[in-house]
Amino acid sequence: MNKINLIIQREYLTRVKKKSFIIMSFVGPLLFAALMIVPAWLAVEDEDNQNIEVIDETGIFINQLNNNDEINFNYEFRSLKDAQEDLFNKDGKYTAVLHIPKVVVTHPKTVQIFYHDKPKGSSIDYMENQIAKVIEDKKLQDLYNLSYDQVSGLRPKVSIVANKVDETGNTQEKSDGLAKALGLILAFIIYFFIFLFGMQVMRGVIEEKTSRIIEVIISSVKPFELMMGKIVGVALVALTQVGLWVVLSSVIYTGVGSIFGDELAANQKNQIEQLENSNPTINAEVLAATDTGGFVTEIKSKMETINFPLVIGCFIFFFLGGYLLYGSLFAAVGAAVDNETDTQQFMLPITIPLILSIVVAQLVMDNPDGQLAFWGSLFPFTSPIIMMVRIPFGVDTWQVVLSMVLLIITFIGSTWMAGKIYRIGILMYGKKPSFKEIGKWIITKT
Repeated sequence: MNKINLIIQREYLTRVKKKSFIIMSFVGPLLFAALMIVPAWLAVEDEDNQNIEVIDETGIFINQLNNNDEINFNYEFRSLKDAQEDLFNKDGKYTAVLHIPKVVVTHPKTVQIFYHDKPKGSSIDYMENQIAKVIEDKKLQDLYNLSYDQVSGLRPKVSIVANKVDETGNTQEKSDGLAKALGLILAFIIYFFIFLFGMQVMRGVIEEKTSRIIEVIISSVKPFELMMGKIVGVALVALTQVGLWVVLSSVIYTGVGSIFGDELAANQKNQIEQLENSNPTINAEVLAATDTGGFVTEIKSKMETINFPLVIGCFIFFFLGGYLLYGSLFAAVGAAVDNETDTQQFMLPITIPLILSIVVAQLVMDNPDGQLAFWGSLFPFTSPIIMMVRIPFGVDTWQVVLSMVLLIITFIGSTWMAGKIYRIGILMYGKKPSFKEIGKWIITKT
C-alpha cells in the first residue's frame, strides 16, 4: 500500500506542477465563461434598431402595436408609394415600411414589409406576433362585443408547477428548465474530464513503456500497484482541477452578475415605461410579467427546488467512479500497444458507451423517468453521464444507490481485467496485439 501511495504522490505532484496544468486551471474557467457570456453579450450589443413606418389601410392597428427596445412603430397617413420613395432616400427617418392591407383580418398573409437593410428574424417574428394579437383582439371584440381589457383578460398566463412525489409520499417542486441546464453541464464536465485525463493515463503508460523506464519501475513495484497508483494519482489531479474551475467560475459569474445586474434592471424598467407610453390601457398583468423583482424572485425560487447537496455529492461520486472505470481501461490500452496510433482499434469499443450517453442525454432530459433514462442510469458504462443528467430532476434513492453499487462492482471487475492486460502487455514490444490475444491475456493465470 505504501508503494501505491508513493506512485499516487509522484503522479499527482508531477502533473500539478506542470505549467500546462496551472495555465489551464486559470484559463479554463475564463474560456467556459467566454463561451457562455460572449455570445449573450454580442446578442445584446447587436441591436437591431428599427424605426418602422406603419401604413395601416384598416385603421385598427393605430397605436395598437407595442414598441420594444429595438422596434419603434410610427403611424403615417399616406400612400405606400410615398412611403417607399421616402424609405430609399438615405435621408429618410424610417428604416422600414410595414404595409397592412384592408384584407388583413381575413387574409393575414398579405402583410408586407419593405426595407433597405433587412431586420433581424426575431424582429420580424415580433411584428408578426403583434399583428396577430391585434387581429385576434379585433375578432373577439366584434364577435362578443368585448372591450380591450376584457379581451386581454382572456389570455391568462398558465404555468404548470411540477412536483416530484418520492417513495415516502412527500412532494417537492421541481424546475425543469434549471434541472436540464444543470444536469447537462455536470454530465458534460464528467464526459470531458474522463476523456481528458483518461488519455493522460494512456499516454503516460505508452511513454513509460516505449522509453523502457517501466522495466526499471516494475523491478520494485508490481504492475497492478503501478497501474492503480497512476489511475488514482491522475484522478486526484482531475478532482483538483475541477475544484479550481468550480471556484473560479463561481467568482467570474458572480462578478459578471453584479456588473450587468443593474443594467438588466434598467433595461426592464425602460420596457415597462415603453409599454405604458405605447398603450395606456395595458393591464397590470403585462407589467408584472416584465417586473425585475418578480423575475429575480422566480429565479431564486427555482434554485431552491434543486437539492444541491445531493447533486454535488452525486457529481463527485460519479465523476470519480466514471473516471476510475474508464481510466483503468485506458491504462490497459496503453499497456497493450507501443504507440498512440495503435490505440484506435481498442479505443472505439471502450468509448462508444460514453459517446452514446452524451448523444442520448437530450432524450433523457425530455423524459428523465423513461425506460431509456432508467436503464442508461444503471448500466455502469453510461451511468456516470445519464444518472448525472437525471439527478437534478429527482431520482428515487434506491435507483441512485443501485447505480452506485453497480458502478463500484464494475470498476472492481474492470480493474481486475485491466490489471491482467497491464501485467502482460506492459512488457510486450514490437507486436500489435489483437482482441483475441488480449482475451488470452485476461484468462491466462499469472
